[in-house]
Formats: sequence, C-alpha cells, structure tokens
Amino acid sequence: MNILKRITIDPEVCHGKACIAGTRIPVSVILDNLADGLNREEILKSYPSLTPADIDAALAYAALIAKERHIVI
Repeated sequence: MNILKRITIDPEVCHGKACIAGTRIPVSVILDNLADGLNREEILKSYPSLTPADIDAALAYAALIAKERHIVI
C-alpha cells in the first residue's frame, strides 16, 4: 500500500489542507508536534484516531513537499 494514500486533500475539509484520511487532523499538526519535540507515543495519545502509519505518512508527505519547493525562511 502506498503510504501517501493515508493523506487526503479535500476543499470541504479543513479548508483544503492535507489531512490524515478519515480524520480532520491536518498533516501540519502532526509535523508541528514532532518539531516541538513530542514523540510518537505522545502524539498518538493526544490524537487517539491516529495510527503510527499516519505519522509515517505525514513525514513522507513532508519529505515529498520539501523535494518540490523552496521555502524562504
């Protein structure tokens, strides 16, 4: 199974932001939590509808985006 199938983008859900399929949890929320130093177990506890594979999908999506865009910081 392609891990990115866990990511959906729907203009009717979360203003079209990339989310974990079947949830209203944006990929950016998972990435923000990881960037803030939370570990997988803490994120899964905070968002019980997530699975470890969802976190993997968020990371894979972020890696794909990073390859395609240059962001000025």
